[in-house]
Amino acid sequence: MFDDIALFIHIAQARGLAGAAKQLHIPPATVTRRLKKLEEKLGCQLIHRSARQFKLTSEGKVYYESFSRLVSDFESISEGLSSEAQSLQGSLTVLAPTNISIGFLQPMWSEFICNFPDILLNLKLNNDNKDIIDEQADIALRIGPQRDSDLYQVGLGSIPTLLVASPEYLQNSPVLESLEDIHQHKCITVSHLSSWPFKHTKFKTELTINQRSSLAVDDINIASQFAKDGHGLALLPATEVLDYINRGDLVLPLPDWQGPKRELYLIWPSGKLLGAKARGLKGHIQSYLAEALKELQAMG
Repeated sequence: MFDDIALFIHIAQARGLAGAAKQLHIPPATVTRRLKKLEEKLGCQLIHRSARQFKLTSEGKVYYESFSRLVSDFESISEGLSSEAQSLQGSLTVLAPTNISIGFLQPMWSEFICNFPDILLNLKLNNDNKDIIDEQADIALRIGPQRDSDLYQVGLGSIPTLLVASPEYLQNSPVLESLEDIHQHKCITVSHLSSWPFKHTKFKTELTINQRSSLAVDDINIASQFAKDGHGLALLPATEVLDYINRGDLVLPLPDWQGPKRELYLIWPSGKLLGAKARGLKGHIQSYLAEALKELQAMG
């Protein structure tokens, strides 16, 4: 019914059905039919029909005065929202995990800033998966699928988890030729991975090791540094150890085995259509990770 009310307001402002039809780009017959439908629903005539002059009835004047401001505000807000949704300017609030964002994905964020200079990126980094609604964020990068059914989720790819150690540690430690040998070693553990599930990359055999922790931390970044410093074995995301491996600071003692994959997702509220800024970021992230994850997959 609101559409018909808005049509009546346009008729009154255009001072005629033909003028409203031209302004709204709809056939005059449609304007006549919808006006008649509105009047029948209200049970009163809103406009005096005359070929020579346009005049509202007393009921029409009351109706116009009651709804003209409402229709004007509604159309103004709708136009503004539509313009904002298509704009590549203004603020874009994004949630993302801290470690991967300041390490492996830092070049990705920097490229986005360069490619979209008119977008003000409000990047909120946190490892606690803060609520996207409470934070009034447009989109979020998450590790692992989200259980909330009120969220859209788009998979971006996976990050292998690798068993690593420094060459110096391995030279001065018991032999490490199978997963069972891990029980003879010092292990650096991270709180979210209490046991180490492995899968053989060729034969797909699975085996879980309940390792003995000699050093426990709650941050994968410091765990990778401790492994580099020779304090023991560690099972860590490839994103955290890639640079150390490339420099020779860490090696893969059992390269045919890897830990659980860490799936990357983009999420946003299911009741919200992505605006142009968020769509631009989504495409940028998908394109960047399609290439960046290839090197990590090769390590697995």
